[in-house]
Amino acid sequence: MRLPVPLRLVWAACAALVALPLAAAELVGHRAIYTLTLETARGDIIGASGTMRFEVIDACDAWAVRQRLAITVTGRDGTDIDLASDYTTWESKDGLRLRFRMRQTTEDAIVNDLAGTAELERAGGPGRATYTQPADTIRDLPPGTLFPTAHTEAILAAAKAGQRFIALPLFDGTSADGVQDSTVVINGWNVPAVNRWPALTPLPNTRVRIAFFDREGSKEQPEYEVGMRYWENGIADQLSMDFGDYVLSGKLTELTLPKPGC
Repeated sequence: MRLPVPLRLVWAACAALVALPLAAAELVGHRAIYTLTLETARGDIIGASGTMRFEVIDACDAWAVRQRLAITVTGRDGTDIDLASDYTTWESKDGLRLRFRMRQTTEDAIVNDLAGTAELERAGGPGRATYTQPADTIRDLPPGTLFPTAHTEAILAAAKAGQRFIALPLFDGTSADGVQDSTVVINGWNVPAVNRWPALTPLPNTRVRIAFFDREGSKEQPEYEVGMRYWENGIADQLSMDFGDYVLSGKLTELTLPKPGC
């Protein structure tokens, strides 16, 4: 199972990077908890539920992010399987440097363990990812590669500019194969909407659908898809995560915004 990218979350067949000469989004540090429930089941899966804890820390010159996911999947034979992931990143605010660590487990057995660093030569330029786990490996990053937070900023900037579709190469450290291609369908830039979170109510928002593709694999079927409602400050309150065999709906149930300051 693929890890949802922070947020993520996510993540092209049309390939070329879309130039975005726009101001970066004003993201905010926050802590969020999402309750995950089954939206659609396919094949042998009849049930799935869980939680996702997402934390973004404004570290002055960088964004520190941690995402912890716990899911229990139920098969047609009634067997429950516990899946978990713990994913952390440190990304410089200029978008040029990234540290990453991800561990995924199934029934407490480690099935994926990745760690390393990545660096771009310049904004929009090529770069290199250096893995230290599971083995010392170097992957070249093509021009236009974005790291996770820069990817989120690019989506929000495109939405504010009225764009409906962008294609972006993404490196987030969740795959040993290096860069993924992502396609993003954007459904407008919407006026503020009343909701249960006072910090979000005054802000405009956008709904997006992001598909992630193995750069060397088939471009017909994405490895993973995520839909979300993004608010202008980078917080998402509604999620839909498609893992192929099942789709989980994510509802924001707790939200904390620390006081501004590093």
